[in-house]
Order: sequence, then C-alpha cells, then structure tokens
Amino acid sequence: MNKENNEIENKVMGQIKSGRVKLRSRYVFLAEKLGLGSAFILSVLLAILFFNLVLFYLKASDNLGYLTLGNNGFLAFLESFPYLLIVSVIVLIFIASLIIKQSDFSYKKPFGLITIGLVVFIIVAGIILTTTDVAEKIEEKSYERHSMGGFFDAFLHFGLGERVRGLSGRIVDISDQIITVQTPRSLKKVDIRHLSTPLSEPLSPGLFIVFVGKSDDGVFYAYRLHIASEQDAMMIRRGVNRRFGNFNYRKSK
Repeated sequence: MNKENNEIENKVMGQIKSGRVKLRSRYVFLAEKLGLGSAFILSVLLAILFFNLVLFYLKASDNLGYLTLGNNGFLAFLESFPYLLIVSVIVLIFIASLIIKQSDFSYKKPFGLITIGLVVFIIVAGIILTTTDVAEKIEEKSYERHSMGGFFDAFLHFGLGERVRGLSGRIVDISDQIITVQTPRSLKKVDIRHLSTPLSEPLSPGLFIVFVGKSDDGVFYAYRLHIASEQDAMMIRRGVNRRFGNFNYRKSK
C-alpha cells in the first residue's frame, strides 16, 4: 500500500514539476465558494420574492375573477396569467439547484431530496412574506422611472394592460347600453347589449366591474360581467386612481 501511495505521489509531483498540473491558491477556492454561496443566497431570496409577487398578483389583479365567468372567463384568465413571474421563479429555482449540485453538500444528501426541500422552503417563505407589505411597496416603486422601478414594471403591470377577452375597471358613465369604463391604461367603451345573462342588479357610476367578451375597433363587447367587491382587484383600483384620480360622480359627468 505504501509503495502504491509513493508511486501516486511521485506521479503527481512529476506532473506539477512538468507544468502540466498547476496548483491553485486556497484563496481562489475560498473565493469560488464565497461566490457560489452568494449566488445561491441571491437566487433563493429572489425566488421567494418572485413567488410572493405571484401570490400578490393573483390576489390583487383581476386574473382570478375571470374564472367565475364561464369559458370566456377562462380564456381571459389565461390571457392575464402572470407567466413571466412563474417562469422567473422556475428559472431561479433551477439556478439555485445547479449551484447546490456544484457544492460539496450535494454529495451528502440525495440531490432530488435537496431540490424538493428547496422548493418547499421557497413556497413557505413566499407565503409568510404575504403577511408583510413588501409586494405593495414593490408595486408602488414599479410606477417610478428609475431602473429598479422599470425592472418590476415588466413583471407587475402586465396585469394592468389592455386585453382582447377581458377588461376590468370603474364605471364613470352609462348611456343606453354603452358603458364608459376607466381602466389603468385608458377610457374604454363597453357594449353590454350582448350579455348572455341578465344583470343581477342595476349598474351605476363608481362600481368596479370585471367583463369578459371581445375587444373590436376600440369597443369592448361584453358577454358576461360581475361586480367586484370592495376587496377585489385592488391593484386595478390603485391603477385607475393613479391615472384618473379618486372617483367623483359630478366630475365624471
């Protein structure tokens, strides 16, 4: 055994002396570990934050409200789903998993078990983060024009954009069967003459409504609608208030 060890040692020393093998400073290894550790922590923290933004988006936008409005509502739900946020969470988890795979820790535990534990941790931490106002502050910052605000604008304001099959906003005027609605982007004319179900209660200025139907030539033809409760679509409400101000019936006339 000693003879074999000596032979191996001599071969390694020969490779080093010949220059074919170069020794690396322990500081280089330390820097690599610190870099991987920092990248892992950053990836996990961002994954938690983005998962929290997914939950915030589903709660504060009109996305889930479309599911109560039949097949057309499901299409509007798919159109307004936060795909970019979901993809970002998946990519960040994938990056964190790759970093773990490159570390010594992956040799001590099954990689699959580590990945599952990582996903569970991110989900639980993201849910816990919903008890804070972090997402609301990010939404507020997303309206600002500096680089960080612009970064989050791409993720959150997709939920406020114009769509083909869905629309939500505040009624400001009703004329015959045409409703004028304030959305976070603009004023829209909504034609309700083709509703598939009768109205459960009269519509009036100031109400927030979620419509499904089809947009054509600047007019949205509504097939179904429901009146949003005071706690629904808060991100839509804030977007409308930011663009048009608080509702004033006399002013809207």
